[in-house]
Amino acid sequence: MPKTVIVIPTYNEVDNLSNITSALFELAIDNLEILVVDDASPDGTGQLADQLVLKYPGRFHILHRAGKLGLGTAYIEGFEWALAQGYQYIIQMDADFSHPPESVLQMLAIIPDYDVVIGSRYVKGGRLDVRWAWYRRLLSWWANSVWVRLILGTKTKDATAGFKCWKAGALQHIGLDRIRSTGYIFTVEMCYLSEKFGYRIKEIPIYFEDRRIGESKMDSGVKIEAALRVIELRSYYRNIKPSNG
Repeated sequence: MPKTVIVIPTYNEVDNLSNITSALFELAIDNLEILVVDDASPDGTGQLADQLVLKYPGRFHILHRAGKLGLGTAYIEGFEWALAQGYQYIIQMDADFSHPPESVLQMLAIIPDYDVVIGSRYVKGGRLDVRWAWYRRLLSWWANSVWVRLILGTKTKDATAGFKCWKAGALQHIGLDRIRSTGYIFTVEMCYLSEKFGYRIKEIPIYFEDRRIGESKMDSGVKIEAALRVIELRSYYRNIKPSNG
């Protein structure tokens, strides 16, 4: 297996971090490492990550940031670190088990034939947690199937997916210094650029479980801001023409 790293941004995930780390390493994937990007979590997530660095020497890494600086910037810093270290495959995922660890195996099995593999809720076989209220299901469906497609013209069924496996070259070609999103709209921006550059994109079905422990960071204000920023993306990238990357 080529050198692979899973980038996990954290903010107050002290109750999940050890478990997700164990679950990923139990997959027994050769050359798999984990990078946590922690935004100075007041619950001690960063300190726990320091302990995991000692427990898994050379396999677990931590970037400490000065404060809550946003999901998008956390991923950008993590991706830049991974590219500088020479990882060939770079996976992004959450710490709260909403992204099933076992799907990493499928992602890595097929990534050689693609530029990015997406863990999708909205392709055939993908599912949302049955505990989701109807209005959450409606909002998530509307954001992906109506709003993002209407504004940006994307074809990806789960444009807001935060579970992806990238080839290093794909991230390098996008140019992380051009990314303007600091929050959750980062996932849509990266999807939009992947399509703009003609990337080979594969969506695989996942079961999107509601977080097991802790509170979601996606409040109503974050969702409204993300919806409005979709319009900004179309204007910002209006001069980028589709290509074969």
